[in-house]
Amino acid sequence: MAVTGAQKAERTLYLSHIAKIENSHTLHNSESLRKLLRYLAEHALDHPGTPLKEYQIATEVFGRPAAFDPQVDSTIRVQAGRLRLKLAEYYASEGLEDTVLVEMPKGTYLVSFHTRAGDSSKIHLQTAHDAVVEEEGARRSRRWSMAVVCLSVLLLASLATIGWLLSTRKKTADVITESVPAEFATFWKPFMLAPEEPWVIFSNGAFVGRPETGMRYFNAARDAGAPVILDHYTGVGEVLSVHALDRVFEQLHRQIRVKRGSLFSLDDAKNNDLIFVGSPAENLTLRDIPGTREFVFQRVDSGARKGDLAIANLHPQAGEPRFLLGSPAEAPLNEDYAVIALTKGLDPTRSVLILAGTTTMGTQAAVEFACDRNSVRELLKWLGVTETSGLKPFEAVLRVKVTRGVPVETSIVAVRITR
Repeated sequence: MAVTGAQKAERTLYLSHIAKIENSHTLHNSESLRKLLRYLAEHALDHPGTPLKEYQIATEVFGRPAAFDPQVDSTIRVQAGRLRLKLAEYYASEGLEDTVLVEMPKGTYLVSFHTRAGDSSKIHLQTAHDAVVEEEGARRSRRWSMAVVCLSVLLLASLATIGWLLSTRKKTADVITESVPAEFATFWKPFMLAPEEPWVIFSNGAFVGRPETGMRYFNAARDAGAPVILDHYTGVGEVLSVHALDRVFEQLHRQIRVKRGSLFSLDDAKNNDLIFVGSPAENLTLRDIPGTREFVFQRVDSGARKGDLAIANLHPQAGEPRFLLGSPAEAPLNEDYAVIALTKGLDPTRSVLILAGTTTMGTQAAVEFACDRNSVRELLKWLGVTETSGLKPFEAVLRVKVTRGVPVETSIVAVRITR
């Protein structure tokens, strides 16, 4: 089917509008959403009416591997939801006077284009060859013009409402102190500022073997030829930690999004607030984003504890040990150490909270500490935080006493205020 000059002009108009949205302030710090918008728009123009699958978007836009499973990984649905919100935000602010409207209805990945004025209302991107007489076309044009005006008014009102809702969500952190403990309002405020819910990323180590015959941690040096590497197991402490965080955020009138570490990507990390549950030994994404600088997780490389995971105190103060080690790996677990750290994300306007122990019990203790009102109050005192000063980036080490596989006592042993 031949492409007419009018269709070429129409395509050029729509792509130039997509470029305008890509370069807007609304999407200026969201490379992933810009890529997604461009891809969906070009697909709609090149293949009108052809549906898109999550798998296709995941592999072609976000570089996911061929093994991507949309039933397990909700990345594409989340990104599409964010794009819808950003489009609404754009048209309620910068794009208020734009003559071209881009829409992606919920439940589909098909983009459609509308015009606010002119000779047509909604462009379905289908070639029409209906022959009509000039007089009938003029009457139809007048009727459609009236419909366009009415629909545009309704659409603008809807977009303005959505924009207002988005702006009110950003004000949540300012009013939260009215309904939750002051300690929680202060400690968790960095995760209440963005319109998107924070991600909770829990650790899940890689294993080889089978549950019925025995499993062990994957070792890259000797297990390169392993037929199956299992990455869908996590510790008891991580499970209980996610539950504790969900309960706290319910008090904060906020939801969380949860994903296991092996499925989390740097693209996800760029534009979101993150809460990591578990140490970099298993939460591997932590190795690729800004992390701790004072208290870091390291394997002991010599001596009787060689191979054990420790917290290295890089700049020990008077009376502080260089390494903080829990119970030996071959002994019953009765002591562990954990880190609570607040840092800036890949995007400095975003926050990252690290809650991690050298074992799953230490991780559980760190999260429960951050979810307990009295413990948070104690930590804020150590940090010198007041209602007016606000919470700054910090790192803290906790000593955890464990009895019969349960953290029973947690205390602060060292704190650093970072920049």
